[in-house]
Formats: sequence, structure tokens, C-alpha cells
Amino acid sequence: MSRRGRAVAFLLLAALAATAAAAIADGYGASVTSGYGPLRPVVVIASRLSAGRPLSARDLEAALAVRRVPQRFVPAGALASPAEALGLVPQSELGRGSYLLAGQLAVPHPKSEPRRGLPGGRRPVEIAVGGAGVLLAAGPVPGGTRVDVVVTAEPQAAGPGRTYVAAPAVPLLALRPEGEGAAGSGVAAATLGLTRRQALRLIAAESFARKITLLPGG
Repeated sequence: MSRRGRAVAFLLLAALAATAAAAIADGYGASVTSGYGPLRPVVVIASRLSAGRPLSARDLEAALAVRRVPQRFVPAGALASPAEALGLVPQSELGRGSYLLAGQLAVPHPKSEPRRGLPGGRRPVEIAVGGAGVLLAAGPVPGGTRVDVVVTAEPQAAGPGRTYVAAPAVPLLALRPEGEGAAGSGVAAATLGLTRRQALRLIAAESFARKITLLPGG
């Protein structure tokens, strides 16, 4: 056989081998599909994911990959696309090579602002007071303004009523006039930062005192 004839025969054999290989591969793929179910995409972790940090688009590109596996081998909750994990937080460290499951991810909690409490165990308490006209005349009272709370008791049969400072230098948190024209009369509802003892004293004073007055600048 001539050199040219041998070359033609070799090409024919190569074509037959390629056709046979394709047929075998198709047959194997068909047998896999029939035996294990159709293939579906699934997300695989390509590099370690740290816990507690929301996944960014860069994380998805660098750390996640998509593979196609038979349906019967896909675990419940496996993600089909890396985009499903965007913004979610791994609840624990995740190693490479495993499937990425929805149960391994959580929605990040919004950052809450720290609560601004009152110092010294104080609580906001609203008390009806008089003598607030001067404070209200200048407009809204800045939060934290210090005032003295003065109680004037009713006169007694044994003598005149007395006036005393029931709560010195307490923070005035809010002040609003009560009723129409109340700003002119100086009657107002004051929210004060009081200790428990001061609050009980002033709440009791509201029932027996002639007047509870705020003195600014305490």
C-alpha cells in the first residue's frame, strides 16, 4: 500500500474511533440519566468561607463554583446559583469541596444603635409642674437641662405649709404646656430623669402638695 493510501486509511480509522467514543459517551450519559435522574446545577464551595461575614459579589466569584450532578445526589437545600447566597452570612466556617446549603446561611441582623440610658439608675418620669413659664418662653428646652424640683406643701392646722427641694439638679428631658394658654400660666408636664426614690416622692407630692415648681439652673 502506498504512503498516501496508508494516510487515508489512518484518517478513516481515527474518524471511526471518534464516532465510537462519542456514541459510548452518549450511551453512558443516557445510562447515568436514566439510572440517577437528570443533571442539575449545584453550588460547590471552591475555597473556605469564614463565619459571620455577609457574602459579597467578590466572594461569590472567588469562592463558589457551579457543578452539574445527578438529581439524586443533590442534598436538600443545596443552592443552584451563587447569586442566591449574595448578602447572606455563613453561620459557621465552611470548607472547600462541599455543597453550599441554604441552612448554612442566615440573613444578617441589622446593627442596632446602643441604647442611651440615664446615668445613676435614673428613669424618665412625667410630673405636672408649675413655674415653667420662664423655661417655655425661650422655646423647646434642651434635653438634659438641670433643674431643681421644689415642692410647696399645703398649710396645716399646726402651722403654714413648707417649701423644700424634693429633687435637686435633676435632668429635664422634656417640657410641654398643658392645655390652651398653659404656657402663659407656666403649668406644664415635665419629663424628668429621676431615681426611684425621687420618683416616688414626687408622685406622692402630686396628690398632697399645693404646687410643684421647677427652678432652672440647678
